[in-house]
Amino acid sequence: MIGHQAEKLEELVASNSQKKSKKTRFVAITSGKGGVGKSTISSNLAYVLSQNGLNVGIFDADIGLANLDVMFNVKIKKNILHVLKGEATVSDILIPITRNLILIPGESGNEILKYSDAALFKRFMEEAQVLDKLDVMIIDTGAGIGEHIQMFLNAADDVIVVTVPDPAAITDAYATIKTVATLRNDIGLIMNQVKNEKEAEAVFEKIRKVALANIGENLDLHLIGKINSDGKVSSSVKRRALFSVSYPNSQPHADITAIASKITSRLERNMLVSPNESGLTGLFKRLMEHF
Repeated sequence: MIGHQAEKLEELVASNSQKKSKKTRFVAITSGKGGVGKSTISSNLAYVLSQNGLNVGIFDADIGLANLDVMFNVKIKKNILHVLKGEATVSDILIPITRNLILIPGESGNEILKYSDAALFKRFMEEAQVLDKLDVMIIDTGAGIGEHIQMFLNAADDVIVVTVPDPAAITDAYATIKTVATLRNDIGLIMNQVKNEKEAEAVFEKIRKVALANIGENLDLHLIGKINSDGKVSSSVKRRALFSVSYPNSQPHADITAIASKITSRLERNMLVSPNESGLTGLFKRLMEHF
């Protein structure tokens, strides 16, 4: 199994070998509360980006509730914690989803970030170079504003908050935006489970107005996109399938494709990207700066 995975991984990282090498862009997707579809959006977004020809990694950083294996309908035996403990190599834990998409299984971020031993970290970094050709890494964080989540948000190039048009969810999304604003001014928002574009823009404008009044005029809060409410999405989740695969002609797929296009255009313009390293190596180097 591991040998088979290794062969697939060689294909994955070599699939865009003709393209000019890029620094990995880290996109953190977060939410104020659970149940708003954050992981569903993360997994489908990663898939669509990979289908657009980008080398994509998706890192399950949802501490305690890592569930991307369910989204992709794959089985995980070991995760990144096993690598840091020396019980597995990076290549052992990576799960190829499609030709251009790799799942990086996470577990408890609190435990992960305890492993800062220099020798162990150096070995981990050397092994993690298998992912240095990634164009983009989606970081699916946990919900809320805990310190460990803030570390991932601070390490990312882009932070996108997901919410739904529900008063409680909007209140939690605002609290998250307020916290993220202490780390950065540039914050994206995805409105999930909306009736249409008009509702998405109306709710966004309400959040933006309150945020600008209370956080400050320097805040650059922008609507990345919306996902229409559609029974096809929940149906796909129940079947452990991506709605972008099961229903490629659906409105939610069109919506996630539009969001992917915005992220791709940012990546192509190389906006705000200034990492010294790429892939998983780059992400953990950024995280380690906060110790």
